[in-house]
Amino acid sequence: MSVPQELQIDRLYMEGYVPSSLDAPHSSLQRSLTWLGMGLILASMAGLGTMMWGLSSMFNDYRTDGQVFAIAGAVMGFGLLFLGFILVHVGRKNYREYKERTGRIM
Repeated sequence: MSVPQELQIDRLYMEGYVPSSLDAPHSSLQRSLTWLGMGLILASMAGLGTMMWGLSSMFNDYRTDGQVFAIAGAVMGFGLLFLGFILVHVGRKNYREYKERTGRIM
């Protein structure tokens, strides 16, 4: 859902004014999807750590379940990482629209 026309206050900004990132209506920091995506990206480290533990225990300790941990950790880690990137991308939609609308680079 994009920001309605009456809430697009960027047309009232003076030339050269850069709004603060927290209280701007196009801010990505106010979207729940952005924060959920960042949390999923951090949570993917647990899966990747499990994958690394499974690989190391498979080669160093010669455990029989090391391959199961490596595969499960890889699926969990990369799955959460991919889902987190998608959610951050969706959460920053209003900011991308704002940049396109105003022609700002940063």
